[in-house]
Amino acid sequence: MRPKERFASVGSVRSSAVSSRSRSSRGRRLGLAAGVLVGAGLLGGCARNAPQDIFDPRGANSGRINDLQVPVFAIAIAVGILVMAIIAFVVVRYRDQGQPIPEQTHGKASLEIILTLLPALILVFIAVPTVSTVFALANSDDTECVVNTAGQQWWWEYDYPVSDDGTICGYAPSGGEALPFVTSQLVIPTDTNVLIRGTSRDVIHSYWVPRLNGKRDMVPGRVHYLRMQADEPGIYAGQCAEFCGLSHANMRMEVVALDPVDFQAWLDGQLTPYEAPAADTLAGLGETLFIQQCARCHQVDGLTDPITGDPVISAPEQFVYSGAAPNLTNLMTRSTFAGGTYNLANTACWADVWEAPSAEFGSRYLEGITPECLNEIDLRGWLRNAPEMKPMYTEPDQLEPTDGKVRGMPNLGLNEDQIDALIAYLLERK
Repeated sequence: MRPKERFASVGSVRSSAVSSRSRSSRGRRLGLAAGVLVGAGLLGGCARNAPQDIFDPRGANSGRINDLQVPVFAIAIAVGILVMAIIAFVVVRYRDQGQPIPEQTHGKASLEIILTLLPALILVFIAVPTVSTVFALANSDDTECVVNTAGQQWWWEYDYPVSDDGTICGYAPSGGEALPFVTSQLVIPTDTNVLIRGTSRDVIHSYWVPRLNGKRDMVPGRVHYLRMQADEPGIYAGQCAEFCGLSHANMRMEVVALDPVDFQAWLDGQLTPYEAPAADTLAGLGETLFIQQCARCHQVDGLTDPITGDPVISAPEQFVYSGAAPNLTNLMTRSTFAGGTYNLANTACWADVWEAPSAEFGSRYLEGITPECLNEIDLRGWLRNAPEMKPMYTEPDQLEPTDGKVRGMPNLGLNEDQIDALIAYLLERK
């Protein structure tokens, strides 16, 4: 070999070695970065006090799920660590160093049997308690309260029927006869097995309140059952868990659990007869505006036309694709609006209720939304231009023929004076 060729060959080898070391170093850096990101994600997932923490059960049903998932996660973690350790050992120990091909293990019956039986035993260990838990969660014979639930784009409706014994969830109204009523926030008594009879009015939705139970799909044309129970008073956040359209991420819910005394007070409040505001007040002007602008879709029980005296009955089936709009009777007794997207209370008052001790939660929740606590910024924004606050298909036939009906609340074109009047009227709905 000529000198120049020898030097070129040596340079090529050195260049190749440097390039290999560079790639190796870059690979280690990328691996380290990936490990940091994965570790940060895992640690972030371990954060406590999250509103939808699946590892913080607050009822018998979610407790059963947690008792199942904790050992399953433990087994999965152990298997994952073992597999990764074996892979790491094999990669390092038997990396290519020019050695002969290792002995092949194909045809070793003992190893194949072990590698077949071990996963099978793990699956059996997981399957038996899983099937048992599924059957336990499906049981509805012990329920003491029934609430009919319907999902639609993008909110939940709750209908409280009157049982055969004349009670609602086992409670008789203090002021008279029990009457069925509709609301958009689920309120249940503590230590009570509540049967949710759920369906959907448009597409498939999925009802999920992690601290109280698992997920249950709500399918159009079918009725699905879900048992709900809370150990102590409080607000339990949930989320639609089935992609259902443009504002799926904004389709939330809050289940409010009250002790028996407070639930009785809440029930009595829901059945309190409607009282019209004085005609010469801002709220009175808001009532007239509500009848003109809102009552074609939104119902307020007991509302009558001030001129004719006739009941004002909404007809959302003529305007809304799902055929329903939130009932606004006693709106200010709830904690959210716009399908759980926004809080009715401002930040300070919201924290005062959400973070209240169990013994004080009921009394604070029953105070409702006062003018001082109202989240007026978001409510005004919603009345000013609802589609800007929450993505909705408010133009007919945007996706498919809807006979001229809308999905969600359209922009009503209200001016600020009209918004003032409507807010004054809504503040009296408690």
